[in-house]
Amino acid sequence: MKDVLVLKTGIANLASIVAGLRRAGARAYFSDDPDEIHAAAHVVLPGVGAFKAGMDVLAQSRLIEPLKKRFAENKATLAVCLGLQLLCSESEEDPGIAGLGLIDQKVRRFPDTLRVPQLGWNMVKPVAESEMLSPGYAYFANSFRLIEKPSGWMAAFADYGGSFVAAMERGSWLACQFHPELSGPWGAKLIGRWLQKENASC
Repeated sequence: MKDVLVLKTGIANLASIVAGLRRAGARAYFSDDPDEIHAAAHVVLPGVGAFKAGMDVLAQSRLIEPLKKRFAENKATLAVCLGLQLLCSESEEDPGIAGLGLIDQKVRRFPDTLRVPQLGWNMVKPVAESEMLSPGYAYFANSFRLIEKPSGWMAAFADYGGSFVAAMERGSWLACQFHPELSGPWGAKLIGRWLQKENASC
């Protein structure tokens, strides 16, 4: 079994992450130590809650630079739900709050005509053949989303009042707007494919 470091952010249901990793054949351990997070082979950036709260935790725990280094060095990292949104430069949820800036795009709220948050299962469709992403149904719980595929990433889309980014893959990085740990056998297989990634080229 592979060991996976889960960021101890306090903004996630870590029990579901641990169970999802176990189903995919991995052991979870927790840390908020910047050096450990930079050095780990596999890291999960979980997230449930608001954009500002997520960035505040990362800043207070000195995790922003280790995450940016992991991105620059293409070390296997899985960002889940709010975790995907934190990769972006900003969000309509908390104007004026800077994200990690790994993706130069703004996260936007679903239109007022829709019931939010989106809760439940939705179809995920990759736009092209991908090493990790495949078609399937995933479990979502989100009020905000990324609309366009970022440059340099492969993406899968879902539809809720219009197309939005459901997941993205770049080298050894995987970012999911849905919760793969709650997405049944399909989600477990997705996590399993991510676990096979090392420091693949982008």
